[in-house]
Amino acid sequence: MGTFISKVKSTTSSPKPAKTEKMSAPVAMTHIPKAQSTFKPPLIANENAFLGDVLSSEKIDPEKPISCGFYRLEKGTPLVYTYTYHEMKIIVEGSFDISDEAGNKVHAVPGDVFYFPKDAKITFTTEDYGLAFYTGQRKEGAA
Repeated sequence: MGTFISKVKSTTSSPKPAKTEKMSAPVAMTHIPKAQSTFKPPLIANENAFLGDVLSSEKIDPEKPISCGFYRLEKGTPLVYTYTYHEMKIIVEGSFDISDEAGNKVHAVPGDVFYFPKDAKITFTTEDYGLAFYTGQRKEGAA
């Protein structure tokens, strides 16, 4: 999950870094304020499927990048998508009807979380619209 800093004092002393070791600079976080309400994903398929990456780790970790953004589907043509990477998705607005080739079918509503493994073929439909936030194990723009 990350590194936690303990406030407990150690009773043993740790060695000082050797003079040849470099101290690393702090790593800054990235913040995109109000992304859910201000980011408008571009049209990617049919007349009603929109998807856009908001952030990616590709520049700082090109070998194991993750990218995240928003997916919006409006009433109309179902989107059938075969994943070429692993993805997690949380429904944030509206609803989707989501099915896979294994016969699973879910009416997804805000708060529902999904994992779509690589090679899964997923069908998304909606009676009105749905908005989801995703994180995928892929390069930016590679959806």
